[in-house]
Amino acid sequence: MVIFIFQTVWLFIDDLAGKDLDIWIIGKFLFYLMPNLTEKVLPLTVLLSSILTFGSFAENYEFAAMKASGISLQKAMRSLIVFMVLLGGFTFFFANTVIPASEQKIFNMRRNIAKVKPAAVIVEGVFSDIEGTDMNIKVEKKSGDNDQFLENVVIHQKSKTKINTTVIKAKTGELISSEESDVIQLVLNDGHYYQEVESKNAKDKRKHPFNRSEFEVYIKNIDISALSNKNLEEESDITTDKMKNISRLSKDIDSLKINNLKQVNAFSKSISSRIGAFPVKQKDSTAEKALVDYTKTAGNKTKKLDSIESTDDLIAAIPEWQRSQLFSNAKNTVTNILNTIKGKKLELNKRYEVYNRHILSLHKKFALAFSCIILFFVGAPLGAIIRKGGLGLPMVIAIILFLTYYFIGVFADNYAKKGEMHPALGAWLSTLIMLPLSIFLTKRATADRGLMSIGGILDIFKGIFKRKQEKET
Repeated sequence: MVIFIFQTVWLFIDDLAGKDLDIWIIGKFLFYLMPNLTEKVLPLTVLLSSILTFGSFAENYEFAAMKASGISLQKAMRSLIVFMVLLGGFTFFFANTVIPASEQKIFNMRRNIAKVKPAAVIVEGVFSDIEGTDMNIKVEKKSGDNDQFLENVVIHQKSKTKINTTVIKAKTGELISSEESDVIQLVLNDGHYYQEVESKNAKDKRKHPFNRSEFEVYIKNIDISALSNKNLEEESDITTDKMKNISRLSKDIDSLKINNLKQVNAFSKSISSRIGAFPVKQKDSTAEKALVDYTKTAGNKTKKLDSIESTDDLIAAIPEWQRSQLFSNAKNTVTNILNTIKGKKLELNKRYEVYNRHILSLHKKFALAFSCIILFFVGAPLGAIIRKGGLGLPMVIAIILFLTYYFIGVFADNYAKKGEMHPALGAWLSTLIMLPLSIFLTKRATADRGLMSIGGILDIFKGIFKRKQEKET
């Protein structure tokens, strides 16, 4: 548990360190992160504790005494099996209620911390919007105790119509603030200032006039009075798949599926109409009566236009001076359609990734509860078989089994999110792989056999050779 806590602190240290946050706020943030460790810590805890407990029993010949008294391994495990079933039910309740609430708290705190602390919202290498202002800022690097020193600053200032009309570039910058003031000073050094001039005259607009100036020091005041009383735990309407319970996920999965199908159908109809691949034929009796066979004469040959059977016939019916223009238009049309399809493909991939994430989150709540029971049936028989207690060999075996279980789950999650695997299978894959192992180990422990006997392996090969000899004879 301690290892996972330190891992969590390491992952979010950039969001907390150097932001002038109180210890109480940091403590609450880490407290809200604790429930998310359940899906990692609980399976490992069940596996390790079952191996240690039953390994210690076997090492001290407790099971031998039980068997001598007529108590089998199944009877010895009966009370623990009931406890594990109850633990699985509690784990499902925890995953369905507590974890979504903690995810919502974490999201709101990170979002509001970024609003209250402007230095926290400025991300290196990308444009970041500063809440309460009409500007976004991009920096190449941040430094200093509170990330107040900036390098290679680019600022886009928006006009009243939300258009970027002003661009400010500077080599260095500094954020200066104090607790008593509601104004943050952004001091820029050695830069340029560009501003588009809005002209009412149409002729002047076509010239795209602008002002340009250089500066050694430029001070920009940012009013943050609207953020002074911001509550760090203020709720928002933004929700992700991890913030939803079973009922909400089921409803959203249905709605996402319907919306995605509508998007695909609408786009397919749009593309079909643009390329004319599947024209809709409508019968018109008036047009059929008025139909006249137009002909085109080339020399002494007369050919009906409606007798064109291939693209070569179609091209031959067009004058040569029009062919190059026709080919150019066709090429441009195909290029535009392909670009449209590529752009729509990226959009649909994102939509279906959101859809897959919802299905994955829904099934992982059930899989987490079931994994506790399965890993108990892996660890308990394995501890009885290896007959070793303590934190030596059992700890190594438990870590190896858990890492196998965990990494299979990670790879399955990634494949499921990208649509390369069904999301339901991605959520259950690691548990399903452990299921036959639990059955095998339980049977071996019940029969009082070792984990792997050389004699048993030799008997398998002997049986194979005997079958071959019988077939030959």
